[in-house]
Amino acid sequence: MGVGVSGWRLARAVARTGQLGVVSGVALDALLARRLQDGDPDGQVRRALARFPVPALASRVLKRYFVPGGLPDGKPYRPIPRLGLRPRRDGLELAVLGNFVEVLLATDGHHGPVGVNYLEKIQMATPAAVYGAMLAGVDYVLMGAGLPTGIPRLLDALAEHRPVRLSVAVQGAATDQQFHVSFDPQDLLGVTPERVRRPRLLAIVSSTTLATYLARDDTTRPDGFVIESPVAGGHSARPRGALRLSPDGEPVYGPRDHVDLPKVAALGLPFWIAGGQCGPAELSAARATGAAGVQIGTAFALCRESGLDTALRQRLLHDARRGTLVVRNHAGVSPTGFPFKVAHLPGTTADEDIYADRPRLCDLGYLRSPYQQPDGKVGYRCPAEPVGDYLRKGGAVEDTVGSRCLCNGLVAAVGLGQRRPDGYREPALLTLGQDLAFLPTLVGDGDDYGAADVVHYLLGTSVTAEPSVHSTPMP
Repeated sequence: MGVGVSGWRLARAVARTGQLGVVSGVALDALLARRLQDGDPDGQVRRALARFPVPALASRVLKRYFVPGGLPDGKPYRPIPRLGLRPRRDGLELAVLGNFVEVLLATDGHHGPVGVNYLEKIQMATPAAVYGAMLAGVDYVLMGAGLPTGIPRLLDALAEHRPVRLSVAVQGAATDQQFHVSFDPQDLLGVTPERVRRPRLLAIVSSTTLATYLARDDTTRPDGFVIESPVAGGHSARPRGALRLSPDGEPVYGPRDHVDLPKVAALGLPFWIAGGQCGPAELSAARATGAAGVQIGTAFALCRESGLDTALRQRLLHDARRGTLVVRNHAGVSPTGFPFKVAHLPGTTADEDIYADRPRLCDLGYLRSPYQQPDGKVGYRCPAEPVGDYLRKGGAVEDTVGSRCLCNGLVAAVGLGQRRPDGYREPALLTLGQDLAFLPTLVGDGDDYGAADVVHYLLGTSVTAEPSVHSTPMP
């Protein structure tokens, strides 16, 4: 769900029920550019861009990417600037606007809460992306795939449009070396907008230790937690201790990976439980532990407001209802090194033959890691890039085995995959959670369901003052 599946339509549908609708903040610059190159058929992107507080900036992006009527079939999408420690100005503009558009459309026409989800792993994208979401009035920022220690101060500064610097981990750098990505809102916009509201921060963690660590200091303390179990979709935390694999190649989790929820509750911050929580009994059990509610991903990913390509979503639903859909937690698929859930659907890169035939390339590069070269300069590498390139950059060959390009695969899953004149179409990569027990109840005698049906299934007619359910991207 981390790229476009939890888009503005889904987040708005959930927020209209009074619960927290969450858009994915990953790769929104690419999605904005490609939607504009597809001609923005329903005009929603251009409608949102018209409300950006600096019209000249929005006009530049429109001029650069908008293609009336859409690109001809087979013509590749225009590339966008890649992430780096010194980002290009046009890349920053696209990131700010991409997040502004997605959040603005999600918040339009109702008063329900809306959040945006980011990955700590993609540090170089964070400042500009968060700022764009804040300009659109986002209520919550959620962050997983790492510890968001610098995000509370980042939110404080951006609410006042002050320049920010966010620490970036660089592989191979000496411990006394520090690297940052910088962002100056006023320099980018050329004006000083009115102060914007600071969103609340929810840190996505998988252990009591991490929650305690973040909560102990004012500078790192979030406004709440999402406690995620290994069955949740997308990336999972690595098991504690030595990595052991099941016969199917999945990481084996043990007692050390159990989260002590009473200890989390004792921290005095609200928390939500994620992973295998889609049911009224699970919601009641979560509340009994002191949780504010639950976070739901997979049930929303399969509903009609989901951003998934329609044909792919229907195939997932069909196989899941028949009980033939396999979702595995693969230890080596993601270039991040974290275990990652893959839905095994024929024709996607979960299929070994499709994976083997796919050119080993990435024209997006969100999961590239910065590393220090022998000459002291910073380069960028990814285990999913051509093996020779990765080894030339000092990477280990074992990192490349089985590594899939998540960037291109997840963008293709929402119908925006790259295409080329020779007929090549980027295959999709799909992620879901491993608990699909909710489907018979939600689908019933029909063949589809909506986001409101999920909320009704969980809550019935009850009304809560605080959001009890999150729709969220799977990080």
